[in-house]
Amino acid sequence: MNASTDLFLCLDQGGHASRAVVYERSGNKVMELSCETKTMLDDPRVELDADSLLASIQQLIQTTASQLGSDAQRVVAAGLATQRSNIACWHKDTGQALAPILSWQDRRAGELLQGLDLPWVHAKTGLYANAHYGASKLVWCLRQLPQVMAAAEAGNLCLGPMASFLQTRLTVGQQGSKAAHPYQGYADPANASRTLLYNLHRRDWDQELCDHFGIDIHTLPVCVPSLYDFGHLNWGEGKLPLRVVSGDLSTAAFVHGMPQDDIAYITLGTGAFVQRSLRQTLETDLRLLNGIVWDDGKGALYSLEGTVNGAGSALEWFCAHSGLEQRELLQHLPLWCEQVTVPPLFSNGVSGLGSPFWQADFSPHFVGAGDVTAQAVAVVESIVFLLCENLLLMDRYLPAPGQLLLSGGLAAMDGLCQRLADLSGIEVVRSAETEGTAKGLAYLLADMPQAWPVTMERRFKSRDNPTLRQRYNSWQQLIYTETGYTGKETE
Repeated sequence: MNASTDLFLCLDQGGHASRAVVYERSGNKVMELSCETKTMLDDPRVELDADSLLASIQQLIQTTASQLGSDAQRVVAAGLATQRSNIACWHKDTGQALAPILSWQDRRAGELLQGLDLPWVHAKTGLYANAHYGASKLVWCLRQLPQVMAAAEAGNLCLGPMASFLQTRLTVGQQGSKAAHPYQGYADPANASRTLLYNLHRRDWDQELCDHFGIDIHTLPVCVPSLYDFGHLNWGEGKLPLRVVSGDLSTAAFVHGMPQDDIAYITLGTGAFVQRSLRQTLETDLRLLNGIVWDDGKGALYSLEGTVNGAGSALEWFCAHSGLEQRELLQHLPLWCEQVTVPPLFSNGVSGLGSPFWQADFSPHFVGAGDVTAQAVAVVESIVFLLCENLLLMDRYLPAPGQLLLSGGLAAMDGLCQRLADLSGIEVVRSAETEGTAKGLAYLLADMPQAWPVTMERRFKSRDNPTLRQRYNSWQQLIYTETGYTGKETE
């Protein structure tokens, strides 16, 4: 078969939907299917039904194969990208889920991290020990869920990243020689490194961290590179190799090919994340994150990252508290961002504050007068303000980026993009690929071709905006006072 005719199946399990996207080796999209997924939200508990989530992906795989018809045989490999800090518990011999999926937004077990030696954890994992990451969630399951406790007592428990659970079930328990049990599963670096149990430097589970949290290291999936023989998916009447498993933000960094050192990659979805590419780990302020975005078994590409928990989730929170329908809000927000000149301030603690503040329990609230329209714009501005806080902190360790490359659903808002450009003083480039995860995954499956389509939609030049700058200064004073953060911490 001619390699130029190859197709790749990219599976993207995101915050609101599972997607199956097929790409040509050239980077052109052939087709896309999606299936909405339901998140059970009872703050600080955020869960997804494991069986329903798995079924949504299985159905997408078979529907995609069916709709491709004879072209299904041109699909030569598949990849899977998921939200990185979601965790799962399952039976090592049957693969049966023993608990709901606990979302990265779930913060119910944050007290289990009290008293933890933050520099020690950061040095090993690159993370700021926080309830959003997997360890405290896994410990909570081990202590609170009877099925999980019983499986652990019987020696039948597997637990770890949600990606590992999905991978082992989608490949029907087909494991290589490294796995001791049919459904033990594999853990790729991007997802494993968001558990607080993974040593970023050795690229494997860390025994000291596992001992500290009381997690049996043998219950965790086997650590392997991002590019690996993960098994085969059921694909129509045949099988399809699953070659890449990674995190959604990790693959999104490859949406336009190999990440560039002078670009900050910002993905705006349920949360908002800013990444800078690194060739090696970087010793930084504890409040920034180091991570792995790619490991082909020969070498690794790292990232410096900041995270904003309340992006799309903040707009969802606003809809729930204002009575607006989400579709109505998204329809009117572009015009409101143009019309509203003096919105109130919003302390955006939706899903807790991420970097650089790191407060898992922080109640979102408005400061200042404003109707529903003005409050909606304040939520948008809070996302911009939080991103700028992370960019400022990153500037201490890396040269300022020449561009901010935006992707993700919220990147479609001109008002957000222009405010970010005005406040950061950096040109914002919006990618036409609003869903960059699948496109980046296709690039990795195609073995990183030199020729890869770069789809820019619009550029936003920085403009002088003194009123926005003044609101940002007021917001900084507010949030710094409320959190005790000074902007000078290095810990």
